[in-house]
Amino acid sequence: MTQDTVKKDKPWLFRTYAGHSTAKASNELYRTNLSKGQTGLSVAFDLPTQTGYDSDHELSRGEVGKVGVPVCHIGDMRALFDSIPLEQMNTSMTINATAPWLLALYIAVAEEQGADVTQLQGTVQNDLIKEYLSRGTYICPPKPSLRMITDVAAYTREHLPKWNPMNVCSYHLQEAGATPEQELAFALATAIAVLDDLKGKVPAQHFPEMVGRISFFVNAGIRFVTELCKMRAFSELWDEICLERYGVEDPRYRRFRYGVQVNSLGLTEQQPENNVYRILIEALAVTLSKNARARAVQLPAWNEALGLPRKWDQQWSLRMQQILAYETDLLEYGDLFDGNPVVAAKVEALKEGARAELALIDDMGGAVQAIDYMKGRLVEANAERIGRIEQGETVVVGVNRFTTTEPSPLTTGDGSIMVADADAEADQIARLTAWRAARDEAAVKAALAELREAALSGANVMPASIKAAKAGATTGEWGLVVRKAFGEYRAPTGVSRNPSNRTEGLEEIRAAVDAVSSALGRKLKFVVGKPGLDGHSNGAEQIAARARDCGMDIHYEGIRLTPAEIVSAAEAEAAHVVGLSILSGSHVPLVAEVMERMRAAGLAGVPVVVGGIIPEDDATALRAMGVAAVYTPKDFELNRIMMDIVGLVEARPVAAE
Repeated sequence: MTQDTVKKDKPWLFRTYAGHSTAKASNELYRTNLSKGQTGLSVAFDLPTQTGYDSDHELSRGEVGKVGVPVCHIGDMRALFDSIPLEQMNTSMTINATAPWLLALYIAVAEEQGADVTQLQGTVQNDLIKEYLSRGTYICPPKPSLRMITDVAAYTREHLPKWNPMNVCSYHLQEAGATPEQELAFALATAIAVLDDLKGKVPAQHFPEMVGRISFFVNAGIRFVTELCKMRAFSELWDEICLERYGVEDPRYRRFRYGVQVNSLGLTEQQPENNVYRILIEALAVTLSKNARARAVQLPAWNEALGLPRKWDQQWSLRMQQILAYETDLLEYGDLFDGNPVVAAKVEALKEGARAELALIDDMGGAVQAIDYMKGRLVEANAERIGRIEQGETVVVGVNRFTTTEPSPLTTGDGSIMVADADAEADQIARLTAWRAARDEAAVKAALAELREAALSGANVMPASIKAAKAGATTGEWGLVVRKAFGEYRAPTGVSRNPSNRTEGLEEIRAAVDAVSSALGRKLKFVVGKPGLDGHSNGAEQIAARARDCGMDIHYEGIRLTPAEIVSAAEAEAAHVVGLSILSGSHVPLVAEVMERMRAAGLAGVPVVVGGIIPEDDATALRAMGVAAVYTPKDFELNRIMMDIVGLVEARPVAAE
């Protein structure tokens, strides 16, 4: 048999997670990527869209179009998919709290295109439990959120039979520090919670088919062998759960179907060119083992630790997938790891650890009841991970070892990273205002009243959401109905006020904290705040936990605070220092407002420190506003940051107290 006649498996879907600025700009990006050989779309929505706010809401300031595309109404959704035939597309939408609404808009636009809705293929992530644990774009309490997840699933069973109504997302669990066993267990517990709720919403004869429509979205880190074995463990555990817990006889419906984005947590700001190798190795972990191969792969760009990737950067990641699929002989062979004793032993060890975690969660009543427990476990696991990097036990090339480097030609000069269009937010708000003025207000009010009734009565929210989409309602209006019907929710932070037992190596810092506290006449008070809509809380949690372990008195309320609320807390708590964490790119306007409010409240003497993915030009601007220190991902030594904070407070005149 010649090489040309070898039967090859079909490659996985090639995707790039993308969206920014405006629907029009994102549409151009999608069409460009599709023309380069991308075979599926993966839509990133901005934080206001993800959290159910319109672009002109107070909390949306500085966040519009930053980490994704703003979609406020059906007009935006039309523009987003202009000239892209949805009936022929496989679209993944990374959307959770507002998943029913964005799917409603997608269906409405597909119908306008003349598509047969039963042929639509794709996924809404629609996983709220991981939002409470790691990502933070939730709106409502867990119980009604679970209800809306299964509303979407039940609706798709009847009307969109090829659509994946939920993508159980363990990706952010690993980003939050989860061990492989925790990632397996917490994700599978989430799937169990959803399926247990869904059983009452679909006819019994169709339930196995719905089990088969649940998909997963996972993370693949740099520990190549462990990650490969984790995926085999995932596949085997899922088959076991489907058969033993749900009695699914057809093996097709027990298949573990997953997409993957490889690890962003491990991308380094230092020597960022090394990230290319990391991304490739991580992609191998989810493609080499045929029996646990990803169905769709999206790779980050090499420079995402620096800022937004350019089109060329995304193209480079796409080409990596294409070379692996089309130039190598990977797809010509069966599973390379069946019968391997090392792999088999590791898979069994991971399964055993995951089963133990699952049993604990089951004893607590399931994933919804175990949210506090899981959040605390993640914060602790992440603290241990960071500690190993600080101590050099975990080697990160270019960060804590082999740090001598030549200047990278890839990061020099203007345009080495893409900057979000500064005028995009104003443009989006102007179009939103015009949209509201031109629509049929009576039709919108009637549709929203129907949505409210569905939410309160227990009826499926999807039909009313689709009517509201077609009537011209906005994301913020849909979100407001949901908030009023179900209430809002503040997830646990996972940061206990009690110090952990990890104080080894902190003696010098603890002594410095004690000394400055003694001079102040009370414990050094550190207020940590996350302004805006950014829900990536891992950094803030670890700073707060380390400050606590160093003997500081911490105040950390979690995510999604306005600058006014943070300044109010600083005043009420008589803060000695304020720390702001922002990873969405909205640091300049949000910090400017915090600094202005600090001065107005008579707190100009309280030092403010800021952490995030902050380009040097922006860091200079923040310092000019009066920010005392700026930290970026390269500042991984938390103990040094703690000593900096002590020094800032020590330098303040004691008379100011």
